[in-house]
Amino acid sequence: MSEKTAEDRLGAVWQQYGRAILAVLVVALLVHDVFGTHGFLAMQRTKKEMEQVQTDLDRLNKENQQLAEDVKALKTDPHKIESIARSELGLAKPGEVIIKIPPGQQAEQNPAPKP
Repeated sequence: MSEKTAEDRLGAVWQQYGRAILAVLVVALLVHDVFGTHGFLAMQRTKKEMEQVQTDLDRLNKENQQLAEDVKALKTDPHKIESIARSELGLAKPGEVIIKIPPGQQAEQNPAPKP
């Protein structure tokens, strides 16, 4: 007569270990929500990566705009072409003489006044 049914045994186990089982499950879910593949930390990393990509995109857009302006100036502005020809290619107009001074021997443009 002291036979316990399966339901009675389950009820006894649940009474004895139920809270511990629930606590373990809650802790496991919290750990998964924080450290899991789509958890809080992963989302923070993804957010930082997105901000970095947006920063890079903004920088590249500005650089692209500047290069487009340079291309337009090279196509339409003869003074721009002349300044590049003079500075980078060392070209001169007829009758001009170019004197190149090595960088180490160039004097400072605005020397500090001596006391």
